[in-house]
Amino acid sequence: MDSSELKSFLDEKVIQYNTPDFIKSDPVQIPHLFTQKEDIEIAGFLSATIAWGNRTMIIKNSHRMMDLMGNSPYDFVMSHSESDLEHLQQFVHRTFNGLDFTHFIKSLKNIYTNHGGLEAVFSKHAPILGMQESIAEFKSVFFEIAHDQRTKKHVSDPRRGSAAKRINM
Repeated sequence: MDSSELKSFLDEKVIQYNTPDFIKSDPVQIPHLFTQKEDIEIAGFLSATIAWGNRTMIIKNSHRMMDLMGNSPYDFVMSHSESDLEHLQQFVHRTFNGLDFTHFIKSLKNIYTNHGGLEAVFSKHAPILGMQESIAEFKSVFFEIAHDQRTKKHVSDPRRGSAAKRINM
């Protein structure tokens, strides 16, 4: 495929997917609920993390995650209390549970407090090493704080052969 064929193909995909009708039935609707950059990043990351299985259930549980965070993901990440985290224990989506959700919130707080946010972590290595290696570096940062081993399975690692489809979303 030459560059003009690729451009034509990608233009067709934009027309197909970049429409309100597509967004209504896709988990990408979740970050579209927000206007603040950090809310969009967190909502997109969390929704992508649980994006396996039935789309209807993914959307329902992504909305539930946002509800559990008071529909203010960044504010929740940065100012949650221990009792706020206890409320997350009730969350389950397939193998992602409240324990995982709690770690994700704590790790996101670490990333926004100590690393300049999600965009900064992903973009730090991307120009030099490429996106797949940047994702692997992100995983290292994400799990630099104390965590249960089981939670690691929810963040793909291209160094271990993963295409990291959900995180690339």
